[in-house]
Amino acid sequence: MASELVLPGQPVSLPRPAPQLGPGLYSRDALVRASLVGIPRNHASTLTISRPRPHPPAPNSVVLGSITRLSPLQAMLAITVVDGVPLPPGEEFTGVIRTQDVRATEKDRVKIPDCFRGGDVVRGVVISLGDARSYFVTTARNDLGVIFATSEAGATMEPVSWQEMRCPKTGKIEKRKCAKPENL
Repeated sequence: MASELVLPGQPVSLPRPAPQLGPGLYSRDALVRASLVGIPRNHASTLTISRPRPHPPAPNSVVLGSITRLSPLQAMLAITVVDGVPLPPGEEFTGVIRTQDVRATEKDRVKIPDCFRGGDVVRGVVISLGDARSYFVTTARNDLGVIFATSEAGATMEPVSWQEMRCPKTGKIEKRKCAKPENL
């Protein structure tokens, strides 16, 4: 049995001898299928797919969230995904991206409105627990920054460089601190 990620409804190959089906699996049309996203595991002759449990951010956790508020010195981030596991609805955490945490070079020249806009989806790494209400998040790596943004015309923007995105409808270029796509 390959330890590959399966999606709900996807057929799952069974090891020999055939195990019992546990949580996360069902049988339909003589095929065993996944009912959860996950990796099938064989535990004491029972095949299961366990649901990943959400956990609060910790230092070095990769987080996804959307920008909720901007000020000249920081951007507020509503964290909704921690280490690839979505948080339950309404249980998001608050992150703060300070000007010195936006990029690794020229930290003193960073202008938050040139890097983020409200509603942008951002990938970052937690650097510390911050104060009682929020986590400090950094985007100071090439693979961190804005991964999804909507233009003023309502179109999904495309990254042009590490600091610019273009609207496909109007061709207008807006400044953002873009994350390098994972596949490149």
